[in-house]
Amino acid sequence: MKAVIFREHGGTHKLSYEDFPTPEIGPGDVLIRAKACALNHLDLWVREGNPAYPLVLPHVLGSDVSGIVEQVGSHTEGVTVGQRVFISPGMSCWHCNACLAGRDNFCRTYGVLGAVVHGGYAEYVKVPFRNVLPIPGDLSFEKAAAFPLVSVTASHMLFALAGLQHGETVLVIGAGSGVGMMAVQMAKLAGAYVITTVGTDEKIPKAKALGADEVINHTKEKFAERVKSLTDRRGVDVVIEHVGPEVWDSCLESLAKGGRLITCGATTGGDVKLNLRYVYGRQLMIKGSYMGTHAELVKAAELVGQGRLIPVIERTFPLQEAKQAQDLMVKRQFFGKIVLTM
Repeated sequence: MKAVIFREHGGTHKLSYEDFPTPEIGPGDVLIRAKACALNHLDLWVREGNPAYPLVLPHVLGSDVSGIVEQVGSHTEGVTVGQRVFISPGMSCWHCNACLAGRDNFCRTYGVLGAVVHGGYAEYVKVPFRNVLPIPGDLSFEKAAAFPLVSVTASHMLFALAGLQHGETVLVIGAGSGVGMMAVQMAKLAGAYVITTVGTDEKIPKAKALGADEVINHTKEKFAERVKSLTDRRGVDVVIEHVGPEVWDSCLESLAKGGRLITCGATTGGDVKLNLRYVYGRQLMIKGSYMGTHAELVKAAELVGQGRLIPVIERTFPLQEAKQAQDLMVKRQFFGKIVLTM
């Protein structure tokens, strides 16, 4: 098969489109003929050699995959050859106490497709059958690849961790990102007042189209000050952020007393400063979030199938142009998802 691989860590120039062995499935596995694979920032971190993701090289990236079932193992259930499917990117054991309790993202063996095993930058991908889900309705392969990782992450942050309630006010950092795109829509569906940030004026109407009540261009004004003016100096109940040091102080300043900050990423670095007096004095809650549960993804897929959640795609690239696709992601000059097609 053809695949995009890297044999050593580094920049996008390390990516190579070449022949690679087609995966061989085991009794509990399914072989998917990939039709689309969405990019995530995780792809960049893995390629660059983030120590949190130790790998055996060469490696195939890609967490968000849709396609057609090509082969099924002898011990699989509910999956048939020829079926249109997408892959649940979170991989767990399915038999430990955490998995049995429905908290599969707390499984001790938990990992993400494309980070712990070969992923979807390829013509074929192998996954356990429990990770295979039917594409909802007549959704295109591209859109079916554009929502899984970011929707399960946004759902877990907003509801399982932040406990978002109808009528609360939410600040979503970066409406143009994958998580931001979904968080804005989900928060609005839940009856929240949604404030979000973007990096250019051109992205403002796109964020409004997702349902945002207020959109702040963070390159032109300090968003914490604007948030205070929009909330009569109170602040917001919930902040959803995935950027890290670049926005950390402003995110904390944007919170109301008793506010909850949920973070799922660190695209500008991993180290931040924290004034504990400010945290306990304002009774703030800070939680880290990693992916979400299989059940949360199933629910998100239902909403996508009903047209109540819309996966926004900025641009598609053929598989062999994965380098150009990642270069676009690095520049942050996009709104929504970037998708590879096979």
